[in-house]
Amino acid sequence: MGKRIGMEVAVAVAEAVGLCNIDMAAVYPITPQSHIAEHLSDLVANGQIDAEFVTVESEHSAMSAVIGASGAGARSYTATSSQGLMYMHELLPIASAMRLPITMAIANRAVSGPLNILNDHTDIMPQRDSGWISVFVENGQEAIDMSIMAFKIAEHKDVMLPVNVNIDGFQLTHMVEPFEMPSQEEVDAFLPPFVPHATLHPAKPVTMGAFAMSDYFTEIMKAKDEALLNSKKVILDVWDEWAKMFGRSYKPVETYKADDADVLMLTMGSMGETAQMAIDQLRGRGVKAGLVKLRLWRPFPHSEIKAVLKNVKKLIVTDRAISFGGPGGPVFSEIKSALYAEASRPLIYNYIFGLGGRDVAVGEFVGMVDKVLADTKNKAADTYEFWGVRE
Repeated sequence: MGKRIGMEVAVAVAEAVGLCNIDMAAVYPITPQSHIAEHLSDLVANGQIDAEFVTVESEHSAMSAVIGASGAGARSYTATSSQGLMYMHELLPIASAMRLPITMAIANRAVSGPLNILNDHTDIMPQRDSGWISVFVENGQEAIDMSIMAFKIAEHKDVMLPVNVNIDGFQLTHMVEPFEMPSQEEVDAFLPPFVPHATLHPAKPVTMGAFAMSDYFTEIMKAKDEALLNSKKVILDVWDEWAKMFGRSYKPVETYKADDADVLMLTMGSMGETAQMAIDQLRGRGVKAGLVKLRLWRPFPHSEIKAVLKNVKKLIVTDRAISFGGPGGPVFSEIKSALYAEASRPLIYNYIFGLGGRDVAVGEFVGMVDKVLADTKNKAADTYEFWGVRE
């Protein structure tokens, strides 16, 4: 049986990964991810897990190492953040094109410049088209659960794609929270040994990462796109299996008091809990407000988004990143695209907030809803605004 404990979330993620019988990890420390790397290396050094911890000189080398190890048939893991993720960028589409089931934690942090070590989502958004499955978590329990499930999703024979689990830096990674940590026996029952479909071995040579001319390149890209789209069924199946074993269920899109709402707010990551408190305050005033939490970022859950938003009048999409010179935040753009052809769709407002770790209090979420409801002529619909900017 698992046990209920309190622990720093980043350390708990390392503990959860240690339960997954990994063969190797290659992690370069970077704030605020470093506690994952440090604790995972301790678990290996102390003999608590039988794995190889590869020390590297950079994040580029870390991703290179897990690509090689995964290609050789090893269950492989890494973690990073911000500039480290940017340093890995060259290799991310290679990992997905080679269909390597690598799992990675991303302690989301602002990308410089100016230099900033605090939380937002500007590190993961440039990677959204790299071909990785991408999920966001709201609290420590979700971080543990998703870290374990990521291996089973990635390694499924119908998926064979890398997975990243996004954990808000500091605001979540460094929090001490209570949660249920599964036992080794429970994880073993849930997660079977990794059986690769092909490995780099001199006894049976195969080609991985070959050069592709124009005759084949488009077909390879189409195959990767189809694999990512088709992975959704496996993701849902794995989440359902987890719910049956552990009693904690997850969906690509989750809601709170949304059924009769006139205005909905959409969040992604740890801000969901604060927004939920704001919804309670608004409901106490008689405002029919609700919350939508986007968990699955890639593959994007188009059908679930359409179903949740089909009857609402106004929608607030919050973004913790900006597409400079573009139409607004990345999440805003995705939501607008998903709803474009719908006969009935809400007026959509976009607020860019929480950049560089700036706190967003309950009252500010309430203020966003009040401002949208006060826009009776809908002049600000389909536009974006930086929330809380000092003039």
